[in-house]
Amino acid sequence: MIQTSFRKTITALSCLLISLSLSVNVFSAGRKDTLVIVTGAGVNSMDIHRTGTNRPSYQVAVNMYDRLVTFGVKSEGNGGFKYDSTVIEPELATSWELVDDGNAYVFKLREDATFWDGSPVTAMDVKWSFDRAVSLGGFPAVQMKAGGMTSPDQFEVIDEKTFKVKMTSPSKLTLPDLAVPVPIIINSDVAKKNATAEDPWATEYLHKNPAGGGAYMLERWDPGQQLVYKRFDDWKNGDLPAMKRVIVREVPSAATRRALVERGDVDVALGLPNKDSKELADAGKLTVVSSTIDNALHAVGMNLEFEPFQNVKVRQAIAYALPYQDIFDAAAYGLGEKMWGGASMKPMTAEWPQPFPYSTDLEKAKALLVEAGYPDGFSVPISINLGFAQWTEPTALLMQESLAKIGIKADINKIPGASWRTKALVEKGLELHLKNFGGWLNYPDYYFYWVYIKGHLFNSMNYDNSEVASLVDITLPMPVDAPDYEPNVKRLMEIGFEEVPMVPIWQPTLEVAMQPGVEGFVNWFHRQLDIRAFTKQ
Repeated sequence: MIQTSFRKTITALSCLLISLSLSVNVFSAGRKDTLVIVTGAGVNSMDIHRTGTNRPSYQVAVNMYDRLVTFGVKSEGNGGFKYDSTVIEPELATSWELVDDGNAYVFKLREDATFWDGSPVTAMDVKWSFDRAVSLGGFPAVQMKAGGMTSPDQFEVIDEKTFKVKMTSPSKLTLPDLAVPVPIIINSDVAKKNATAEDPWATEYLHKNPAGGGAYMLERWDPGQQLVYKRFDDWKNGDLPAMKRVIVREVPSAATRRALVERGDVDVALGLPNKDSKELADAGKLTVVSSTIDNALHAVGMNLEFEPFQNVKVRQAIAYALPYQDIFDAAAYGLGEKMWGGASMKPMTAEWPQPFPYSTDLEKAKALLVEAGYPDGFSVPISINLGFAQWTEPTALLMQESLAKIGIKADINKIPGASWRTKALVEKGLELHLKNFGGWLNYPDYYFYWVYIKGHLFNSMNYDNSEVASLVDITLPMPVDAPDYEPNVKRLMEIGFEEVPMVPIWQPTLEVAMQPGVEGFVNWFHRQLDIRAFTKQ
């Protein structure tokens, strides 16, 4: 039934192919110096620090702006590459050293780095940019806080090309946190010229007008349609990219994205459904890369603001009622890592993510509902993000069928992708919902920081546990070889297993299809394309 529904959906959506492919063909996917990419969702802002900036916009921060440092890259051996979270490499900074008894980093900036307007990149620009990141509030400030950076007082200009970051205490996350998309280096002179008394950080200007010095500049942005990059030929912070021009076309229909890349009308299709990726790989005509996303989970969230889910036995009942294997087969097509069937409520290792100790057991689920005081079940909607319908719809349908067997009536509440972030993450108003989060820094305590701490953006469950909060505070800055690190992480996972405000189903993959001769794809933690490494024959 699910597969039939999907076939009908794909057939209907494919009717859009002709008009969309004509639009894309205007950009000449066949040119060797131009790369044409299709993706399901487009950017909504040029400014990663702005409230409401969506995930696709992270690509702007990566490709149009520089950071002090970046992560290394390692081969996956399957036509693609993956970021290496264990290696920190230079970007704008040429070198850095730990000083003041491990409480500060001093960075030396490239002497020849310039912004797009030709002005030199200075330590003053770095300070203004970092001050902005910690001062605007919201997601960027919380991300900087993960690395122990919360106040402009922690950022110091030593001289024009020397910059200092002072930590409140030594932390393993400070340096890697400077490699994520948030701490971009903005041309502060341009920004300040367009600031106002009401808008001292120039958020309105930078929302539509990037002011950076990254490898690519903005040629054109048509919101909801396309983003066109042009190469900054004077970029000095890495190897000059091979592609002079990159067009990122927004094509919401996954069926159309697949058809366009199959026909050769585009060079790269990002984020294909697992079914399409598997079939394209089997056909053997395209380069298809499927790789797991580090520190990421597809999961079921239960909002503790709603009465039934305040009872841990109800949450455990849901965990035992999920049809894991059926979901994995229908929604993931067997791609990814299974996150159910763990051996014990006590984790044996500090590895994350790892399978939770739940499997499908309807009799146990029914018994737990009786113990919780819900012998006849209850009604609750399952909310899903239509922006990720390729996995959320089949998952919700199978959940609905299975929950009915234990007396829970669950209608499916379909929310447009454009509204999901507000409803699920900002307002946190969805009862039972399908969720996804991938932690940028590849540590289990970092995942818990974002997902299990009350008030943090990705805690859509409104979960609150004082022991978890205390353990996260203690463990986040702690080196992984510290004596208490592994016991603390295991305790965090044990609480997650037992209290189960979120039930992981599987660790997802990122699926990308490329034309023969297109190379250089890197699976980055932010799940957006770093276009700087692509080449095309």
